[in-house]
Amino acid sequence: MNSSHSTSIVLVEPSHPGNIGAVARAAKTMGIESLVLVNPKRFPDPEATVRAVDAADVLERAVVCTSLKEAVRSCTFVVGTSVRKRGLSCAQIPPRQLGPRVWHELQRGPVAIVFGRESSGLSNDELDLCQFVTAIPSINSLNLAAAVQVICYEIFMAAGRAPAEDSEDALATSMELEHLFEHLQTVLLEIGFLDPKQPKLLMRRLRHVYQRARLTQVEVNILRGILSATQNPSSR
Repeated sequence: MNSSHSTSIVLVEPSHPGNIGAVARAAKTMGIESLVLVNPKRFPDPEATVRAVDAADVLERAVVCTSLKEAVRSCTFVVGTSVRKRGLSCAQIPPRQLGPRVWHELQRGPVAIVFGRESSGLSNDELDLCQFVTAIPSINSLNLAAAVQVICYEIFMAAGRAPAEDSEDALATSMELEHLFEHLQTVLLEIGFLDPKQPKLLMRRLRHVYQRARLTQVEVNILRGILSATQNPSSR
């Protein structure tokens, strides 16, 4: 059993290199060896290597990105971890249900599990890039490595429990969805449906609608074709 080929742990702006090393060790223990770092404060760093112990190879292969959008651009299923309350909540999935769901989604494309800053978690804009949000029930808050290991444990234990995928159409990647959302916002502004002073609330609702639909690449192309025709009705 190995989920590392297409499941990534993504850390957004980790502030301490020791936490990066501890996360690498925790994830590798549960069979996940792909680590992506978004604007780490210090990396590479000797302390990360010391804390990683036998997962130093995970650190050596770690990918460093400048934004979460870049980090998940090729993923077809992105889950954020957060206990923050927000005005419009993403679809929620408990960790115990997340394990089987990850294996199900791996049949369609790469998966990313996103962990936020140690002090403030993920921003609303970052959560908007996620199809689901999961939270670990606990009496006190967990440190970063412990939270990563809990989620990776649920994925590890769920191996073989995903139903077979019956669709042959490829899911849209995060990047393709972002292009759709940018195109949609442009068209809604052009036709006067969207308030240019406050576009984010409506766009956040529309994001949730389309993310719940799990759009395929074909469906995204159809929707963008409709948007293009709306922009240029004389070309039809």
